[in-house]
Amino acid sequence: MTKLNPVVAQVTDRIRDRSARTRADYIRRMDAARDSGVGRAKLSCANWAHAFAGAPIKDKLTAMSGAQPNLGIVTAYNDMLSAHQPFERYPDVVRAAAREVSATAQVAGGTPAMCDGVTQGRPGMELSLFSRDLIAMSAGIALTHDAFDAGLMLGVCDKIVPGLFMGSLAFGHLPVVFAPAGPMPSGIPNAEKARVRALYAQNQVDRQTLLESEIGSYHSPGTCTFYGTANSNQMMMELAGLHMPSTAFVHPETGLRDALTAAAAKQAIKMAREGRGRMADVVDERTIVNMIVALLATGGSTNHAIHLVAMARSAGVLIDWTDMDQLSSVTPLLARVYPNGSADVNAFQAAGGVAFVARELAQNGNLHADVTTIMGDGIEAYFQEPSMVDGELVWRDGVSESLDLDILRPASVPFQKDGGLRLVQGDLGRAVIKVSAVKPENRIVEAPAAVFETQEDALQAFKEGKLNRDVVLVLRFQGPRANGMPELHSLSPALSVLQDKGFKVAFVTDGRMSGASGKTPAAIHVSPEALAGGPLAHVRDGDIIRLDAETGVLTTVGVDLNTRPAARRSEAHTDGSSWGYGRELFGAFRHVVSTAEEGASVCFQPTPGATEHTDTPPDPNVVDRAVDA
Repeated sequence: MTKLNPVVAQVTDRIRDRSARTRADYIRRMDAARDSGVGRAKLSCANWAHAFAGAPIKDKLTAMSGAQPNLGIVTAYNDMLSAHQPFERYPDVVRAAAREVSATAQVAGGTPAMCDGVTQGRPGMELSLFSRDLIAMSAGIALTHDAFDAGLMLGVCDKIVPGLFMGSLAFGHLPVVFAPAGPMPSGIPNAEKARVRALYAQNQVDRQTLLESEIGSYHSPGTCTFYGTANSNQMMMELAGLHMPSTAFVHPETGLRDALTAAAAKQAIKMAREGRGRMADVVDERTIVNMIVALLATGGSTNHAIHLVAMARSAGVLIDWTDMDQLSSVTPLLARVYPNGSADVNAFQAAGGVAFVARELAQNGNLHADVTTIMGDGIEAYFQEPSMVDGELVWRDGVSESLDLDILRPASVPFQKDGGLRLVQGDLGRAVIKVSAVKPENRIVEAPAAVFETQEDALQAFKEGKLNRDVVLVLRFQGPRANGMPELHSLSPALSVLQDKGFKVAFVTDGRMSGASGKTPAAIHVSPEALAGGPLAHVRDGDIIRLDAETGVLTTVGVDLNTRPAARRSEAHTDGSSWGYGRELFGAFRHVVSTAEEGASVCFQPTPGATEHTDTPPDPNVVDRAVDA
């Protein structure tokens, strides 16, 4: 395998050094849990009888032997999420697979699973980010019965996979496998969907036309087919070595999908029997770096600039946005999938998919190839693809060449030489920006600020024509402490319209923009947030703001923010974010949540001093953004 890229090695070493204490503490706890013995052996007869009281007689007899593994299923099933609807019958598939190898499987518990597509632009979106940590807690409750030898996690979408990842790492002394459901078949072209949305934003088509377009996009069981957070999750689980290889983008309701689900269950049981593959060993510093690189190389969701921090912390690994930025500087962009292109994930899979990306990145020195995965030592298993031959699941090498160079390219001729996720910073704080879908001529904006506290106010100003100019739209009090950090995707069509009119437009917010971040430059997750004393609270209408994604700058021009008092959030907006739609139940979360760059988590509070940005600057000949530009 090719020698590891020096920047990847440098960043990994820095993460390892920074994480030395927290990682050692985590491994010590997982070792203690493993050494305490098999969970089911510690349960009393009454405990064990309760665990199998409702099971079929065959499973009771297997369990009574005390010699066979019991697989715990944690499911995020509901039939409102199209991506999770197929999970309704997965437990039966898994139980049958377990019986074939003389083991048992049980649904240990369920987790909530919000659909951001339903709550987008609605008050419920203010619970979305918090649902991740609640899912982690729910997974923990499910597995805390201590009746399981391994875990199988059923989840796909935005906050669900990160939450399951975090929760299962609390039981990292066990082998854990993730099993997805796959994408829905392709609907109308993504470019057509975007066109109709833009027309609706300008009142040029009616709601019925918009609804027909959206139904044409989201039309059947399976994951939404654009490359947002849900599909980014699946890419990362592959390169984390927690999936069966190339299982991410196989359609639901197919023989191949069912075979992969059964194989995932059998693999978890096999690892339990062999005493290997515990999640604590699969997920380490190298794994986290591989996940970041996979995200960057495919133009994945900006939400993971938050999620990955919390996910890594669950394994005792401490990362920050500087790490991501420097990895991005040397990670080639290999894929163009909507919103970074016109193709969907089905076309990506047909062009070569995950197996092609994994091999290209490893052979280019961007991935740690010596990791532990659920398949064993090394990443090579993830260069393969599954197929059904005479009713049997078999594995073969993935394609060696892309079948569509407009969608998927080799590392030798990438779409661009970096991953497109960048850190921007200055007197407004630190933020991230995804530029893989932003044309170079739109990546530098210097314009007057238009400051708002809600999406509704910003959209009203757009409808009244008040934003028909060069403008930096600032939306503040959208951070985790303020209102749970909702996605602000409702603004995307309006911002695109302004940019298409020829105006220089940028968006700056302490909120999120999601995996659907598109062609308008958006500095998001600004940290610290306005409500926590961040500089955005000092910005006024008309202040000149410069966003330069090429050199990593986010700053005011000719303004001394320190001389001004901080703006206070209006009382109406404060009350509106605290009550209704279940938001009152999460008041404690808003009070104790960490910053966006610390993972916006209530499960893991930051380690004092561990993520201060005092790292020695990297070699400018390798990672300096100005040189790259």
